[in-house]
Amino acid sequence: MPPNLQSDDYYQILGCPRNASEDELKKAYRKLAVKWHPDKNPDNEEATKNFQKISEAYATLSDDKKRKIYDQYGKDGVDHADQMPENASPHFRNSGGGPGVHFSRGGPGGGVQMSPEEADLLFSHIFGGADPFGSSFGGRRQRGGAPNISLNMGGGPGGSAMGMDPFMMFGGGMPGGSMGGFPGGPGGSPFGSVQRPAPKRYDAIPNGTIVSLKGLVSKPERNGDRGEIISYDPQSGRYTVLLEDSDEQLRVKPSNLLQHVHVVLQGIESQPNLNGRKGTVIAWNSHKERYSIYIMDLSKVVSLKPGNVVLENGTVGHIMGLVSKPELNGRLGTIKSWNRESGRYDVQISADQVVRLKLENVVV
Repeated sequence: MPPNLQSDDYYQILGCPRNASEDELKKAYRKLAVKWHPDKNPDNEEATKNFQKISEAYATLSDDKKRKIYDQYGKDGVDHADQMPENASPHFRNSGGGPGVHFSRGGPGGGVQMSPEEADLLFSHIFGGADPFGSSFGGRRQRGGAPNISLNMGGGPGGSAMGMDPFMMFGGGMPGGSMGGFPGGPGGSPFGSVQRPAPKRYDAIPNGTIVSLKGLVSKPERNGDRGEIISYDPQSGRYTVLLEDSDEQLRVKPSNLLQHVHVVLQGIESQPNLNGRKGTVIAWNSHKERYSIYIMDLSKVVSLKPGNVVLENGTVGHIMGLVSKPELNGRLGTIKSWNRESGRYDVQISADQVVRLKLENVVV
């Protein structure tokens, strides 16, 4: 059953039957929490409220005692149990808010009662030390055509290893190269020797790339959902995306996709401690022209201009803002390398055309 965020029923909110297992509840929570997390949906009050509702539903149903009370007496029963003193009847005394996380309730009466801070605490607890925006897509086996990349995300300043980021895959391992620190030469890439296999087309996002959907008008309920690109039709200019934990496929325009690619931060004068750190693109604000970047070893999200973000080699980006060659604006190209000395990408437009562009002129 699909999740229903308009409902007050915790099972319906998570899209789970009443006999759902603990693993099914957790899987539903992880998928919905990533989709509606406020950091992935900046300036979106609806997303914040949905995130709180999802968190409250999971915090209740993942606690055995709370779930039994909820199944028998509903939300008012759980609210009542939360307000009972410690020496109350054990049948009604509540043990807290889910697996290791306690949250306060405002008392009976409906509405979202878990605070944003408590929802974030639960989110951090569930995802532990992993990249919460790059969690596994249910163990889906990697399909043919997906880039085989192993990313060793260590080597950043202050740094614990960042581990694998499953934004680049659907389950399974990622054999291949490694992502180390900056190579020594002035023209080197911050991503070391990691290269995606060269696509047959330089203006098409490679199959296997993990994306989120955005700006869909015909299926707005799918906005924010993640999936994997499985094909590109050059005639229609549309991609076929296989949705996460589903056999459903959607054909969408490039403008409806956000690639979750790895980046290195640079040139940040106000927060120099961030320079050299590695992260994942989780959102793009077209009005402010800024990325939301999740930095795993700091467990925080920062908002940055494209000029402070180096996209990894092999990323297919949109060219924008060119004055000297305006005819290239709107076209797509594949990043071949980044030259630290000049601060520019070499971008492959076609088999025989490579252009050198500033960071702010290429975005995903």
